Amino acid sequence: MNDDEIFAAIADERRRLADLAATFTDEQWATASLCDGWTCRDVMAHLLVPLVVSIPAAGLAMLRARGNFHRANLAMAAKVKATYPDLPRALRDKADTRFTPPGRQGPRAPLTDIIVHGLDIRRPLGIAATTPPDRTRVVLDFLVNPVSNNMFGKVPSAVRWVATDLDWAAGAGPVVEGSSESLLLALTGRPEGMAELAGEGLQELT
Repeated sequence: MNDDEIFAAIADERRRLADLAATFTDEQWATASLCDGWTCRDVMAHLLVPLVVSIPAAGLAMLRARGNFHRANLAMAAKVKATYPDLPRALRDKADTRFTPPGRQGPRAPLTDIIVHGLDIRRPLGIAATTPPDRTRVVLDFLVNPVSNNMFGKVPSAVRWVATDLDWAAGAGPVVEGSSESLLLALTGRPEGMAELAGEGLQELT
């Protein structure tokens, strides 16, 4: 996929998630996501942060948090929830925004963000993601690329990652295999994904 195709995929994923979230009950919004300590509503607000919070405002949030990105992120997400009570509508309205974080391989970072955080929301609610395979491959390639390691944490390089439900593999060493969704979660530090993997390489991950 070229950059224009990836940007189009990002917009589509945002709209798909917005359409889904527009149907959520209060109980679903309050359900704990796969992001530790965050509800599904919190994750939706987080997805909006880079689309509605200016770079100066984000810098101010970092200053107020004394350089702690996690605290700044929480504060910005809380402000977004207060400012945009209709989160699905806001995400749909901003779906075509082409913001990319500096030094993150262009649109591959925001595509990863929307797909993985979409799983953070869908999984606890028992809703299938049905992400197109070409988008999943782009995200998996991004996650095993050393350039992306600062985004979700360092990925072990001494194993071979193998998807069992599509034609994708990366790395060299003992095999770690599972569904592409499980790999997406494991490569971004979600324990739920790790629990679904198999192969001799698992001992390298522990």
